[in-house]
Amino acid sequence: MPPRVPSSHKPFRVALLTGGGDCPGLNAVIRAAARSAFALGWEVFGIESGFEGLLSKRAHQLHPRDVRGIIHLGGTILGTSNRVSPFRVERLKGDGSPA
Repeated sequence: MPPRVPSSHKPFRVALLTGGGDCPGLNAVIRAAARSAFALGWEVFGIESGFEGLLSKRAHQLHPRDVRGIIHLGGTILGTSNRVSPFRVERLKGDGSPA
């Protein structure tokens, strides 16, 4: 049994993202990672639509009920995208102007 985080501590947070296109087993990986984090008392967030969702800040908190019964589903419950590269993003200064 993994150690529990003491209740006086702020919980850790982890975000799960599936990027680069679908492949078999993504939902099983999401479920396993989320359940491991839940067992440690961590908060889990799912990033929607891969790196596109990360860059546009589309995320939602996952709960145990969200990952129950997803292993047999095709694709990924989070969605994925291979259209956006996180390495080709325009960098901005603090005031929003191009760097």
